[in-house]
Amino acid sequence: MSEKILIVDDSAADRLIIKNMLRDYEVLTAEDGFQALEILSEDNEIGLIVLDLNMPGMSGFEVLSRLKEDHRFCKIRSIILTNYDELDNEILGLKLGAIDYIRKPVNIESLRARIDIHLEFLRVQTILESRLEDKAHTLDTVFFQAPIGISISHSMTAGDFISHDMTSINPAFEKITGWNKESLIRMGWAKITHPDDLAEDVENYNKLQSGEIESYSMDKRFIRPDGKIVWVHMVVASLSQSDNGKYRYICLIQDISRRKATESALAESERSKAVLLSHLPGLAYRCSYDKNWTMQFVSDGCYDLTGWPASSLLQNKDLTFNDLIVPEYRSLLWQQWQQVLASKEQFKQEYEIITASGQKKWVLELGQGIYSADGEVEALEGIILDVSDRKDVENSLRFATEHDTWTGLYNLRYLENLLRQEAHKHRTEARALIGINMSALHAFNLTYGFRYTRMLIKNVAQALEKFIDDKRMLFLVYEQQFAFYIKSYEKTSDLTDFCQKVFDTLRNLLKVERVNVGIGIVEIDEENEAVLDRLLKSLLIASERALEHLDALPYNFFDQGMEAEIQRRDDITRELLEIASKPDDERLFLQYQPILDLKTRQICCFEALARLRSPKYGLISPLEFIPIAEESKLIIPLGENILRQSFNFMSRLTSNGYTDIGLSVNVSAIQLLKPDFISNLNSMISEMQINPNNLSLEITESILAQDYTEINRILGEIKETGINIAIDDFGTGYSSLARERELNVNCLKIDKAFIDKLMYLNPEDAITGDIISMAHRRGHYVIAEGVEHEEQMLYLADHECDCIQGFLISKPQDGDRAIELLTRQARDSERPTRL
Repeated sequence: MSEKILIVDDSAADRLIIKNMLRDYEVLTAEDGFQALEILSEDNEIGLIVLDLNMPGMSGFEVLSRLKEDHRFCKIRSIILTNYDELDNEILGLKLGAIDYIRKPVNIESLRARIDIHLEFLRVQTILESRLEDKAHTLDTVFFQAPIGISISHSMTAGDFISHDMTSINPAFEKITGWNKESLIRMGWAKITHPDDLAEDVENYNKLQSGEIESYSMDKRFIRPDGKIVWVHMVVASLSQSDNGKYRYICLIQDISRRKATESALAESERSKAVLLSHLPGLAYRCSYDKNWTMQFVSDGCYDLTGWPASSLLQNKDLTFNDLIVPEYRSLLWQQWQQVLASKEQFKQEYEIITASGQKKWVLELGQGIYSADGEVEALEGIILDVSDRKDVENSLRFATEHDTWTGLYNLRYLENLLRQEAHKHRTEARALIGINMSALHAFNLTYGFRYTRMLIKNVAQALEKFIDDKRMLFLVYEQQFAFYIKSYEKTSDLTDFCQKVFDTLRNLLKVERVNVGIGIVEIDEENEAVLDRLLKSLLIASERALEHLDALPYNFFDQGMEAEIQRRDDITRELLEIASKPDDERLFLQYQPILDLKTRQICCFEALARLRSPKYGLISPLEFIPIAEESKLIIPLGENILRQSFNFMSRLTSNGYTDIGLSVNVSAIQLLKPDFISNLNSMISEMQINPNNLSLEITESILAQDYTEINRILGEIKETGINIAIDDFGTGYSSLARERELNVNCLKIDKAFIDKLMYLNPEDAITGDIISMAHRRGHYVIAEGVEHEEQMLYLADHECDCIQGFLISKPQDGDRAIELLTRQARDSERPTRL
């Protein structure tokens, strides 16, 4: 009998795969049962058939029946191809004469093992049946040198190989099982068979003995003497008897332990892959490289991700994957794949899909190309993950980063980024920023509360939103300041007309609150767009200028005069920065204005007043450079410099014998709110041996608006150290007479505006006396600022004001001159001091 093999399968692909697996043999193929019978009739050298059961026309079952009925084919052995879920078909096929089965998908090692053992069986059977008597030596050679285990027995039961002389066992059988011939005959094959395989083996053997089947095969386990397991593929068959009736049954075994280990590892790998895919928040795929992304494989996660079962996408059955992609991403994905495949890189892209329910989802695709030996793209493989939740978080974070959460408008950060991007686009269209300044709303926080102001801001935002279109974007750039970014306007009058409409809208909205609105305009050009901070600062200055001149126009263009102001402000900032880095820099110095006790008519203390002498601008007023220092946060190092100069002056006073003369120093909210301000202040007082009772810290009413509770707490802590606290410019800012009792202060300094009114108001109409009286009832002493006339001093004396300060007494003096005033006062203490 030849080693010719006939493969019968209606699938051309499967025929080709199996033929390639068996390329070492002479292989014929047939596409159906009819062709198979025709080939078998013409070629009597075919010894083995690999037969698919499921074929159109004539099924594999019919082919087996024909083979069984026709004596010409009685020597041909058949191996059937089945699927994993076709157990009944396997049993029926074996009953119809098949000697083995192989499950699809076909494993090459399993197929080769089965083919080898069955062909070997054919060789042995041929030798035994046709040449047993005259060529016994050939049988012995095959028997003893065969690489597979062979056992031949006249009669064999589950418990016995019968007897030594009636059983033949070759060396390969002994090697595979680990037992020698004598042990095998003595013990019987049942005792060395794994318990889990014994029942199936006995059942098959009983059928073989009864003639129900002619042969059977199975994978089973033998237990070696050392207790280890060896897997074998076993074929047991009856042999046609020769004249003397010898050798009735043959058993062939082949060691498949390595293959079983491989299959186990593969099964575990498949199990792990299945577990991975089942927990994958998306799907795994293999698809063709075409614009429909034709799916060849899709994991079950497809349904959870897309709402479509995997079968709907396979081979574009119900729809293509391209149908799921949001249209705007389709060409982008194709281009991205073209690029990565050309360079054989990994693919990574986020895009949106539309699910079966119409919902949009964000997905992340990670994939790669599968290439042939020639470098051609055969397929694409990868995973597609649902990243909608992450995208939602990212979008929320992006919205929070780019928007004001209260009004929903774009914020300053977004405007700055937008202007930076557009500055590089070399736009030719006209562009402008329009700033809407409502800084007066700051006072509403103090009067009506923060929530009321926020609601007002939101109402303003809603009113301004109606002006938004494709050429206008609206931003909330600061707490009480909005900005429009306008593009493609034709002439300047378009901007002024727009500003007038905005102003009219806000005037009607805010007429009850009587909030003034200033509108600044900055036209963007190549010069100013490059320096973003300067551009936004220009917008702020223009809007503030508009607030100052509401009686003229509600809007104001930024011009060259304002440019000079910005340059001056920048220069002053630069000088302050230099001074802050050099504590001994003499450009920042102090002058001291005396304060007179009205009862004793003696100087009782001084106020330290900071001065800045600029090489470029000369003497600069503190009303100008202090706000700049506060805005730039340079007030912290500069404030420390001022305190140190003040304490040096206090030391001079003490050394000159003026131990009871006090000194008042101004501090800002920024200094107070610095966590280490109090500890640093106390350290400096201790270091320079200053009497805290002689020191007063002055704060303006306005700083209480920034964080009243916290600042008042800090003032209380400072006050407990013996330092006096005074409210400067009282009556112009935040702390009403009603709340004055709550403040942790010792002194009120009445603002010059109240003192000036004493010159033209009737004494009974002035409220200055009431302020003095109220302060005294609270236990505070009072200093009147800006006293320049005798009439003012007399009024204040009549109303029992404690102290006065102003040009009537003296202008601010340097340190030496201030001490001279005290010296003169000591010489002439009887006259009212007029210096």
